Amino acid sequence: MLGEAVFQCVPNFSEGRRREVVEAIANAAQRAGAVVADWSLDPDHNRSVVSLLGDAQQIEAGALAAAAEAVKHIDMRRHQGLHPRTGAVDVLPVVPVRKVGREEAVALAHTIGKQLAEQLKIPVLFYEWAARPGRETALPKLRQGGWEHIAQSVLDPDFGPSHPHPTAGVAIVGARGPLIAYNILLNTANAAIARELARTIRQQREHVPELEGVRAMGLFLPSRGLAQLSMNLTCPEKTPLPVVFEWVKQSARKLGAAPLESEIIGLIPQKALGDAKPEDILWHGYRPQKLLEWWLAR
Repeated sequence: MLGEAVFQCVPNFSEGRRREVVEAIANAAQRAGAVVADWSLDPDHNRSVVSLLGDAQQIEAGALAAAAEAVKHIDMRRHQGLHPRTGAVDVLPVVPVRKVGREEAVALAHTIGKQLAEQLKIPVLFYEWAARPGRETALPKLRQGGWEHIAQSVLDPDFGPSHPHPTAGVAIVGARGPLIAYNILLNTANAAIARELARTIRQQREHVPELEGVRAMGLFLPSRGLAQLSMNLTCPEKTPLPVVFEWVKQSARKLGAAPLESEIIGLIPQKALGDAKPEDILWHGYRPQKLLEWWLAR
């Protein structure tokens, strides 16, 4: 059961091929008292995402327990995957959901970051709302160069040692507003088409309203033998899923391709779908529990 005050925490872990490890991470968070609303893993990105809900105490306990379990099992020296990453506990954002705001989310992110550094000896960098004054706020810039660069670097973390943890790397902890991780699988193996779509999004997002705040990259997924357009919708209130899907559909058609299915990582608010039905955006794996409102009503 959820109380009146609700945060969401969406830690991303650098493990997407060993299901038993991801299950152990999610179970650790649940045993600690967080509500585990969703979790998923991806073998090509070699990444997993766990969606936690709860009050500040539940989120802190659940996030720290999940992180400890991840550090126990993940060795970044052996990690390979398509997604940019800097550590075992790669990114850990806190999002205010109900009867809490930005300041409370920042305070909770700072508490979790401090505990991660103290308990697990991991350097912690803060991003977005949680970034310290005068420090970099953008996640892509903090993650630039990935693990391969971070592993060789002397760091200036917000908390923790000035060198990466030998197996767990660096954790990037933040507080932010809603974000939707949205992937569209194309009906082609030609990754150049996905990369061209991503390039166009990056060029046009400051001028085309339906692309505002959309981050994108084009990839080839070996496990599917198909190309994927992987996106983060950082302004979902301005870029609802049906609008983005329609833009991709029309733009892909000009390049000789079409969407095969949509994938949404984690939870979304109902309003992100607008008046559309899940099948209108070819949403693979839809179930009511993917909607944030399903959990808030309980």
